[in-house]
Amino acid sequence: MGFGKHVEKAQIQAEQAAERLGHRLVKAFHLLALFVIGGTIAWSAATAYIEMIRAGHASLHDILLLFVYLEMGAMVGIYFKTDELPVEFLLYIAITVITRSLVEVEGLADMRVLLVTGSVLILSLAVVLLRFGAFRFRSEATEGAKSTDLPT
Repeated sequence: MGFGKHVEKAQIQAEQAAERLGHRLVKAFHLLALFVIGGTIAWSAATAYIEMIRAGHASLHDILLLFVYLEMGAMVGIYFKTDELPVEFLLYIAITVITRSLVEVEGLADMRVLLVTGSVLILSLAVVLLRFGAFRFRSEATEGAKSTDLPT
């Protein structure tokens, strides 16, 4: 084997080592970020709950906020286990956040109520389309795999 072959082999090995290191660093950052996000969600939920205890009651607005935290935590948990972001959970969070603004409907203008309820309808239709698409166009690779989203 000539000198050129040794250099080429060393270059390939260096590239492979750099790629492995890069993958490990990305994975480490990914895990750290998920723990930070999960901790922040738990901290925010605990803070909101403590404020409800201090107030001596929880309004529907407060309870819906806890559901937002629950969905965010579930989304992070699923992402942690599967490395896949469940888009349905993002839609559920958006629907819940928008619904929170409807709780005090008396303070909203009529047109705003129509726009907000229309937004909820559109997001709900998106959930239905996602579920239909996931069921209808399931790939062979996911046939035997357990779904990461809610049961169909």
